[in-house]
Amino acid sequence: MNINIGKLLQNRAVLMGDKEAFIHHSKRWTFQQMNARANGFANYLTKLGYAKGDRIALLCKNNEDFIAVLMGAAKIGVITVVLNWRLQVGELQYIVAHSQVKMIVHDVEFEPVINALQEQIALDFTISNETVPSLQGIFDEDVKEPQYNASNDDVALIMYTSGTTGKPKGAMISHHNLFGAGIGLSQTIDWWEEDCFLMVAPFFHIGGIAPLITNVMCGCTMVLMETFEPMAAWRLIEQEKITTMMTVPTMLAYLLKTYEGASVDASSVRNITCGASSVPAPLILGFRQLGIPVQQVYGITEYTGAVTMWKEQMDKEKFDSMGKSVMHGELKIIDVQTEEELPAGQVGEIILRGPQVFVGYFDNAEATHNVLKNGWYATGDVGYIDNEGYLYVVDRMKDMIISGGENIYSAELELVLAAHPSVADVAVIGVPDEKWGEIPKAYIVIKPQASITETEIIHFCKEKLASYKVVKEVTFVEQLPRNAVGKLLKHQLKQAVVQG
Repeated sequence: MNINIGKLLQNRAVLMGDKEAFIHHSKRWTFQQMNARANGFANYLTKLGYAKGDRIALLCKNNEDFIAVLMGAAKIGVITVVLNWRLQVGELQYIVAHSQVKMIVHDVEFEPVINALQEQIALDFTISNETVPSLQGIFDEDVKEPQYNASNDDVALIMYTSGTTGKPKGAMISHHNLFGAGIGLSQTIDWWEEDCFLMVAPFFHIGGIAPLITNVMCGCTMVLMETFEPMAAWRLIEQEKITTMMTVPTMLAYLLKTYEGASVDASSVRNITCGASSVPAPLILGFRQLGIPVQQVYGITEYTGAVTMWKEQMDKEKFDSMGKSVMHGELKIIDVQTEEELPAGQVGEIILRGPQVFVGYFDNAEATHNVLKNGWYATGDVGYIDNEGYLYVVDRMKDMIISGGENIYSAELELVLAAHPSVADVAVIGVPDEKWGEIPKAYIVIKPQASITETEIIHFCKEKLASYKVVKEVTFVEQLPRNAVGKLLKHQLKQAVVQG
């Protein structure tokens, strides 16, 4: 069976071509109409001489143009490099240069960014709805079905990882990966043809792309939201009778905070999935009181999205876990030194296997070799599986602190410190120490109008943690370094320590 994600759209158009598939503001497209737009773009690329393996870049928000370009390029084997529109020009310049793209399709609002990039990089084509030809003109010109030139393990898109440890790496994701992720998701949680899915997780994130593919596979209607705004989201939920959506914890927090003020009918919502980082218990319990179950997902770009899922039907009180492996995926915990599989309850590295495992990193054989071993993907995450098969993610392996021979997980300390009423944000890293090798140090952002001392923070830790885990140093900062998707850049904190 040859899988091509663009052909998924064609197949859906044949099966239910007149069904309303994509909604964005006042614009509405059926599956058939969107497939025609994708064909128009595929045929335009062919006319320009683009072929299987060539790369184009997309700098678009969650809109209909993104979908048509991605699907059209995929049909003929052209690889889409998805650009994060929150990045600065310098960051985008690195990705565009590294991926060697010569065409960028972009929203009109990003014209200044494109102009700045063109001053640094030679691009053959930049296309928007205000260029000549315009994107809309391209979609309408030649809508016959193109010849399919890619399938299965051929790369469909490249998504650059967030770069929390330095320069981002381009994760190559195949047609087979996306298909496997869609099957895994739709067979793990309730995903129905009748669903109306609010597409608010950004498409530059795997948490936006994987649901897009799954919704096409299942025949769901998608409501596209370019920028998250909680009150607007609640209005869309009522207006379009949204049944489900993918979020991150920050979105979930704002939705819960604004629910009463929104004063909308949200009875259509069957569940909300949340990921990117662990979901705080108050959010899960808060939505439970509203009668809306939250499903927690542990996902990784290199695994094409969801690794595990927790939903209330599994065990209502295990919301502190990341749930169990999605269908058709495998995971196990191995000893970091020996690489032997560990029994239940023991902490080690999480490794994964299944059709979702990515192809490798673009133009980076060394990084690929480091994480792909005998068919398994080494996540670099540390965790354990309990006796009932639930996964608990403890920390990133690189963030583990070894102090006096004891393993200290920075995430555990951060969780404790975040519970302090005066702490707004916190990061813990290991810093060199002559006696212990490393000691834990906390960087803390204090809440407005609050005050606290280093001594009080250390005392708070001593009340909650074993003595060897207690932070030994505290630095108060105005903000913590984070990337465009909100992940902590701990390597910047560590560099600052080294530089003195």
